[in-house]
Amino acid sequence: MARNIRIQATAVAWTLAMALALIAAVPQAGQAQTFSLIFSFNNPGTNGIFPYAGLTMDRAGNLYGTSNGSGSGYGAVYKVSKGSGGGFVTLPLYDFVGGNDGALPAARVVFGPDGELYGTTSEGGGSGCNGLGCGTVFKLSPPPTACKSALCLWTETVLYRFTGSGDGAVPEYGDLIFDSAGSIYGTTSSGAYGYGTVYKLTNSGGNWTESTLYAFTANGDGFYPLGGVVFDSAGNLYGTTDTGVFELSPSGGGWTETVLHEFAYETDGLVSEAGLVFDNRGNLYGNTHTLGPGEGGTIFELTPSGGSWSFQVLYAFQGGTGPVGSPLLLDTAGNLYGARTNTPSGGGEAFELMNTEGSWSYVPLHEFSGGNQGSTPYGSVVMDANGILYGTSSGGGAHNFGTVYKLTP
Repeated sequence: MARNIRIQATAVAWTLAMALALIAAVPQAGQAQTFSLIFSFNNPGTNGIFPYAGLTMDRAGNLYGTSNGSGSGYGAVYKVSKGSGGGFVTLPLYDFVGGNDGALPAARVVFGPDGELYGTTSEGGGSGCNGLGCGTVFKLSPPPTACKSALCLWTETVLYRFTGSGDGAVPEYGDLIFDSAGSIYGTTSSGAYGYGTVYKLTNSGGNWTESTLYAFTANGDGFYPLGGVVFDSAGNLYGTTDTGVFELSPSGGGWTETVLHEFAYETDGLVSEAGLVFDNRGNLYGNTHTLGPGEGGTIFELTPSGGSWSFQVLYAFQGGTGPVGSPLLLDTAGNLYGARTNTPSGGGEAFELMNTEGSWSYVPLHEFSGGNQGSTPYGSVVMDANGILYGTSSGGGAHNFGTVYKLTP
């Protein structure tokens, strides 16, 4: 399991375009869903075990994901594609080997402007951080020629190895994003002061240079940014920490951090371990993992107004724990989708928060109860053009090492 997972504990245009490309139209919100098991992870197995991240979908409908462990013990990247007869085929793309290579990916892989896959590992990349490695940023490139066999591994390039000093350490669940120049932005859960960073990687002739945009101090500015960051149209960055929501704005050659909202744990929830998503009106949506009115986390909205932001809880989970990992999915009708890691009666739940003219209704889509129904889903869900949802669970399946599943309206 990725280090610092604390379940119960306390560009611009490109990024927006990629986010909108993942938002699919829904035929009808609130419909009953049919659960289908696509794949059960196994050990030993070439696709790894324990998928702690959600999935990324390409334009052809293929799915890509990461697993946090594998036969070699360091995690893997895999691909799920539709096979003949309407079934699915799951094949490995890369198996991490630790050491100077990465280890234990906890975040999704995402497509960069060049069409290749990018991601992070929470360990590996050297001998720092007590010998485990402080994590990496990597790229996976497909073979230069068409594969002549079903097994078609990709080539990995480590773009950056974190050292655990001022550059940060241990990237967790956050998706990487790109600006219009192709630079990469992300977060780490540790850093110069031990409380996490927001960083940028800049490419010059194939060499990537890291710069720390902001290092959290836990002195009123937040701590532990486990989710990713997202751009607005003006080039500002937004993200979450365990204690609130922040903005980073370019200022005089540097970046200035502003806390937009500090969580009041009894009313707002606490510990946000996922990123944020914008709607087309500039509102932000996110979630907390625990506490709040129902003591199971919340889904919230931040609305800009006159230079400030108004916070409101849209839904409070009653017991269990809230979502972890990739941001909630927002469809074109304004409905939100996600998965939470635990419910009072089971091992998590996929859900829809249906928006009817500004009134929000919670719709359970699938209860993860173990076995072939899966259990403990991290990460969010993705949706295809037919409104079918796809996701992962970190447990359950035929071998209890996790699943890939789909929910059909």
